[in-house]
Amino acid sequence: MHQMAQSSVFLSGMGALGVEIAKNIVLAGVKAVTLHDSRQCEVWDLGTNFFIREEDVHSQKKRVEAVHSRVAELNPYVQVSVSTVALDDSTDLSFLLNYQCVVLTETRLTLQKRINHFCHSQQPPIKFIGCDMFGICSRVFCDFGDSFEVSDPTGEESKELFIQNITQDNPGVVTCMDNHTHGLQTGQSVCFREINGMSELNGITRQVTVVSPYSFAIGDTSSFPPYLHGGIFRMIKIPKTYSFVCGHLKIMANLLRIFTFKAFSVAVCSCLQDSEVLLKLTEEVNETLKNKVCVNPSLVRCVSRCARGCLSPLAAAVGGIASQEVLKALTGKFTPLQQWFYLDALEVVQPLQSLPAEEFAPRGDRYDALRACIGEPLCSDLHKLHIFMVGCGAIGCEMLKNFALLGVGLARCSGEVCVTDPDLIEKSNLNRQFLFRPHHIQKPKSLTAAQATLEINSELQIAAQLNKVCPATEDMYNDAFYSRLNLVVTALDNVEARRYVDSRSVSNQKALLDSGTMGTKGHTEIIVPYLTESYNSHFLDPEEIPFCTLKSFPAVIEHTIQWARDKFESAFSHKPSMFNTFWQNHLSAEDVLQRMNLGESMEGGFQVIKLLSRRPTHWEHCLALARLKFDKYFKRKALQLLHSFPLDTRLKDGSLFWQSPKRPPSPLEFDMLLFSTENLRMTPLIFEKDDDSNGHMDFVETASALRARMYSIEAADRLQTKRIAGKIIPAIATATAAVAGLVALEMIKVVGGYGFESFKNCFFNLAIPVVVLTETAHVKRIQIRDDISFSIWDQWSITGHEDFTLSDFINAVREKYGIEPTMVVHGVKMLYVPVMPGHSKRLKLTMQKLIKPSAERKYVDLTVSFAPEADGDEDLPGPPVRYYFSHEAESSERA
Repeated sequence: MHQMAQSSVFLSGMGALGVEIAKNIVLAGVKAVTLHDSRQCEVWDLGTNFFIREEDVHSQKKRVEAVHSRVAELNPYVQVSVSTVALDDSTDLSFLLNYQCVVLTETRLTLQKRINHFCHSQQPPIKFIGCDMFGICSRVFCDFGDSFEVSDPTGEESKELFIQNITQDNPGVVTCMDNHTHGLQTGQSVCFREINGMSELNGITRQVTVVSPYSFAIGDTSSFPPYLHGGIFRMIKIPKTYSFVCGHLKIMANLLRIFTFKAFSVAVCSCLQDSEVLLKLTEEVNETLKNKVCVNPSLVRCVSRCARGCLSPLAAAVGGIASQEVLKALTGKFTPLQQWFYLDALEVVQPLQSLPAEEFAPRGDRYDALRACIGEPLCSDLHKLHIFMVGCGAIGCEMLKNFALLGVGLARCSGEVCVTDPDLIEKSNLNRQFLFRPHHIQKPKSLTAAQATLEINSELQIAAQLNKVCPATEDMYNDAFYSRLNLVVTALDNVEARRYVDSRSVSNQKALLDSGTMGTKGHTEIIVPYLTESYNSHFLDPEEIPFCTLKSFPAVIEHTIQWARDKFESAFSHKPSMFNTFWQNHLSAEDVLQRMNLGESMEGGFQVIKLLSRRPTHWEHCLALARLKFDKYFKRKALQLLHSFPLDTRLKDGSLFWQSPKRPPSPLEFDMLLFSTENLRMTPLIFEKDDDSNGHMDFVETASALRARMYSIEAADRLQTKRIAGKIIPAIATATAAVAGLVALEMIKVVGGYGFESFKNCFFNLAIPVVVLTETAHVKRIQIRDDISFSIWDQWSITGHEDFTLSDFINAVREKYGIEPTMVVHGVKMLYVPVMPGHSKRLKLTMQKLIKPSAERKYVDLTVSFAPEADGDEDLPGPPVRYYFSHEAESSERA
């Protein structure tokens, strides 16, 4: 951040790609940015540049003047200036000496080469980045000089792992505990500490040679004493130097897309005749490389037709990637691009080749650039779209921007974008959620973002809501609501919500577009009914810290921070909530005492009495209680544990009980601490990490540090404690822009009804950098019998009536689907399990009586299983069976 705050960037070209880069680097917090452009605003720009408005077009403003103030207000700490001077082959380039990085978009290749050579020849070199977009194709080129040092190639936190063993040998081999993978590469270095026996290794750094995923060699250890137990190693980051080649033409290319770009640089084409010229040029380039690549004429013509257009989601994705390269150039953090990056959206346009040429012709509106790429029919489908977006944070803001540029959900076409988010805008959101400004703090995210989106494109129909999407709001977001949708988009930051929205999308057979980021990493997942697996299909429950580890055997700082956070929740949230709930259900203290004297058991009564007996009435009581808690948590607990397990305790195999990863506690004696006073309130507190005046982080940081000292664990600073206790997911604007652009590209395919092979999931890590596009996972079918199978998207249905019994239901399933259920479950309630006592009597009961639905309930989804073909095998699973309580309920639901 310090290096960025001292760096200036020159950015030329305020088209789709340039404005994306400007947004991202200003949000990141560079010192100064000069925006350069000499073109006037046109109607065309309204569909590609989210900072150009209709009034800018009408007043014939220059593009750079139109976007200047809107870019500047993203970050008041960044100096944003403009330049409209001509930049051509005769321009004196000495003005570029004022900048640490030069970024060119919409610039002729010959001029890019000239400026690149000038930047490369300076001492120190000016970092150069060239970016281009031609319709559905894009490229990024980087040149950071002959010798560019990177201080942190990956950006990953240095992982610490416990040691199982170190051999006394040449070379000595270190083995990780419990077969944990070390993630090291040969040539990297590690530092050791807390080793017992081979203590000479403590505090020193050794270069490693990988032996296996779980072990590595560290050189000669034969002269050291034998390893006994314990020890932790940590990877040491070593700076790395990269060398860049100056000049685009010195790069030997072996991809057809490069040939196409070479031709684009000569002349941008937009008609059949021009496409033939382009085809000839690419063939000539191929001949110079001795026909190493077969030129595909239909591909070249397809790319040519789209060249004059612009696919704004592609600009968002490439803009995010290019922006990260700018930040790398300024800071030396993360591995830079070596040296080319290409990304295209051929899958979007290839199925459209059969459309007549007039469908791609301009019509003088804001969607001409999009129409040139995907044609009028698909543009019209986007305008009519009914879409539900859950979440309106960083990714949500970027998605709304993409919707506005694409014309998703237009009012005049009866389309709609429904977005919901219960959160309010916080100050920390402003560095990546670009639709929000300082005066929006503490306003609802969804309402504010909707208003900002309408400023980009007033034609959109946006329904902004403040609801959480969860079981409690299922009456609002019911099946009738989902039936009106074309697809669902998640912009969420937690797994639980993703899983719920995924389950609702699957049960309603709606496509779901999911994405997420963590720092420089991002992923997109495309879920299409009857074609792909769902999010829940491959979800694995995250590992949780074992309770005994938190309670008695913390080994790393994360354990002590989580323990402190749990203590906060217990003391200041759970117990007060329980206390208030108890008194909501009982009239008075006298009534409670009377009932307890009569021997009546009262749920929560003991805990309430305990809280009342210790409830402080003034500050001195609070202080005394805190003093007792200190001794309980940091002295007596340690003494009790050491009494149960003395330091010399050994296990049955003779090994020490107290050895890595178990750490023996050391009782702490109370020393004078500083406290801040607050009024006593019996009000449950919700942990809030960002308010330094509320004492929440003070409690967690101090409690964690004391427990860490007790177990000889290196304490964390306040920032690290806040990140772990607050479960903060690192987020930056570059990654969120990239994932939102990639998702929007897949959305176009979903709306167009494309086939399975067209869809792509993506994982990227901009720090390395790597971008991996893969086919989606094909939906699996589960075989029940030879002629009966189902997938996650299948749903059986049975319609009953008021007197319809459980036996009738089982018979109806058998008659309709050819197989008889052996078990029927509703939620967590087992309606029929033959081996359960009394369940056979339920066969005569009506479904109404067994399920007890609410008056407005029209159906329930039941889980059924079936008898295996062979005795002794497990029951076979089946698809959910939707039971309608009446024909009227089925008719109204399907309507």
